[in-house]
Amino acid sequence: MEKMMIGKQQSHNRLWFVVLVSFVFCFVLLCLDYSVLTGANHGVSFLVHGFSYALNTQRTIQLVAIDKPCEVTAPPSIFTSNHTDKDTQDFPVRENNVTLGNNVEEEDKVQVPVPVQVQQVADKKPSRDWEREDPCSGKYIYVHHLPSRFNDNVLKDCHKLIKWFDMCPSLMNSGLGPKIEKPEGVLSHRSWFETNQFMLEIIFHQRIKKYKCLTNNSSMASAIFVPFYAGLDIGRYLWGFNTSLRDSSGYDLVNWLGKKPEWKRMWGRDHFFVAGRIAWDFRRQTGDQSDWGSRLMSLPEAMNMTMLSIESSSWSNEFAIPYPTYFHPSNANEVISWQKRLRNQERRYLFSFAGAPRPIMNDSIRGEIINQCLASKNSCKLLDCKSGGNKCDNPVEVIKVFRDSIFCLQPPGDSYSRRSTFDSILAGCIPVFFHPYSAYAQYIWYFPKNYTKYSVYIPANDIKDGRVSIHEALSQFSKGQVSAMRKQVLKLIPKVIYADPRSRLKRFEDAFDIAVKRVLERVEKVRKDIKKGKDPSVDFAVENSWKLKLTGAVGDHPLEQIF
Repeated sequence: MEKMMIGKQQSHNRLWFVVLVSFVFCFVLLCLDYSVLTGANHGVSFLVHGFSYALNTQRTIQLVAIDKPCEVTAPPSIFTSNHTDKDTQDFPVRENNVTLGNNVEEEDKVQVPVPVQVQQVADKKPSRDWEREDPCSGKYIYVHHLPSRFNDNVLKDCHKLIKWFDMCPSLMNSGLGPKIEKPEGVLSHRSWFETNQFMLEIIFHQRIKKYKCLTNNSSMASAIFVPFYAGLDIGRYLWGFNTSLRDSSGYDLVNWLGKKPEWKRMWGRDHFFVAGRIAWDFRRQTGDQSDWGSRLMSLPEAMNMTMLSIESSSWSNEFAIPYPTYFHPSNANEVISWQKRLRNQERRYLFSFAGAPRPIMNDSIRGEIINQCLASKNSCKLLDCKSGGNKCDNPVEVIKVFRDSIFCLQPPGDSYSRRSTFDSILAGCIPVFFHPYSAYAQYIWYFPKNYTKYSVYIPANDIKDGRVSIHEALSQFSKGQVSAMRKQVLKLIPKVIYADPRSRLKRFEDAFDIAVKRVLERVEKVRKDIKKGKDPSVDFAVENSWKLKLTGAVGDHPLEQIF
């Protein structure tokens, strides 16, 4: 009897066990079915969250790992779209040929990026894991898809970009210009081009198209690039055109930007653009027809943006970046090889000057510099830029003179700065400045704060008044001092060149890399100030008293006191 009771109890327990297992199985199926039906709008359910999290984490790790060493992959598809259009294509596309794009007029056509759908997950932990894995965190840049009249259409009539020159050949090779086919034993055999000094906007734009952390999702971007060819645009109208025409593109640009949702996020303080001309070309103060330049940087909206130009003014939202040089290496080995070659170079001249006098400019010291150079005979090499058959337009001739010189004189010309400064550094020649605004107050992202490490400063007034002999002043430097300064100059070479937009240096930061990094830092500082409740407009675009002081206080005042 007792055995029968035990048997019945066991049978009863097995029955309940079967019922319980069946109930759990049905419940799991129901939950899985519900998650499929509702996951698109409400995320995954708590039962499959662990699986989803593991899957997302695995996908993220795979996306980072499959790329080549030292390179960074694009963000995963949940953050960026695969949107590709003609704005993402290289321009010009053919090497050693002028390609001006499509003939379709797109004056009023605005290209809108494909919407990005971000996967919603109930737990926020995966997004934090993604930030830890994402090598582009804090570096994403969104590029505005401007109507083509602000960039590509500017290039269509390339013969009129500058009144005095035909700029069409300069558009070859993504703005690098024609490739130099005969280095004549002066240049290395690869990566040298006849680059025009006003091509910075195209070069920078082509580089940013290849930037490793681009995003089509503007909400992810740490900074926003505006591909407006400001310098090439205004260059067409600087001589003989009224102020309305000079200002029209600037007004149209800020009106277009102001309507975009990206602008309203920080009212433009995360926006930046590049100008291949000096900043004063964009800061006309009055409406007088005789006044120079446009009013672009005087517009309220432009005051909220950061401008990178070949020469800045005294305003704090402007930063100078190097002029384009002739050397655009495709890999780091080309840079290292060139530096090694210059390190062993014999230099026959104590100093040299490549330029022409400015007789109509009363404050110019170029006349005195040329006279002193000629008087120094074999100690100075003059490359006369005003004589017939101008050799100053020949990269081989320019680099040859600077390569053979210990010091290279860099007096102000039409403006404070000179492309020649960067050509001399590229040749391993120690620059000699006569005004602090030629370099020290300009390229603060690129040059050492201690200017004596890489350059020589002689006050312009000392030359003007005949108080200083350039030959005697430069002869006082010992071989050890010269060697130390040249070593610093050679270190600057990677920082002041722009690599070929079709490649990447990897081992070095070039002028483009440094500019982007510093812009991201600047925007991040503004973003942090906003989070702290500070007014972001404070000091963002104000006249810099230090720069203003350097503009005029030279000559009788030692440079150290000014700093």
